[in-house]
Amino acid sequence: MQRSPLPLGLLLCLVGCVALSARAHAAEQAPAFTVRGLDGRVIRSTDFRGRPVLLDFWATWCVPCRASMPHLDVIQARYREQGLIVLGVSVDDEPPVAVRRYADRLGVRFRLAMASENVLGDYGPIRSIPTMFFIDRRGVIVRRVVGYLDQETLEGFANELLK
Repeated sequence: MQRSPLPLGLLLCLVGCVALSARAHAAEQAPAFTVRGLDGRVIRSTDFRGRPVLLDFWATWCVPCRASMPHLDVIQARYREQGLIVLGVSVDDEPPVAVRRYADRLGVRFRLAMASENVLGDYGPIRSIPTMFFIDRRGVIVRRVVGYLDQETLEGFANELLK
């Protein structure tokens, strides 16, 4: 019995479409955003133009987020002089003062802000946290990671942004 080449052709087409989709997704321009810092000041993505950004969506009740905080602090301190910005965007329903108290107890030193519906919609759906976006100097999302990252992996991804 001779098999039709159609299934193989269909498979190759689907693989090609997925590859093109992944490539297009990798080159996605980061949406512009405006959020309020925990101090009430407005933070705009345009403030970081030309600088690599690690955008971390997190919450006070999230255990993996808590475990990530020291790693993010290290990354911010280590690469600040090379222009890297780490911005933690809290998805908490708590008021900013409660989020600030929590961050202070952990010793968080990188910038923190409160998520707005707009930023959640533009970067979403954010279904799990932590969710991190690695945005290069051109404003292109080069990586989206859902879940905890250990220090070594986070370091490698941050280095990619600085190249």
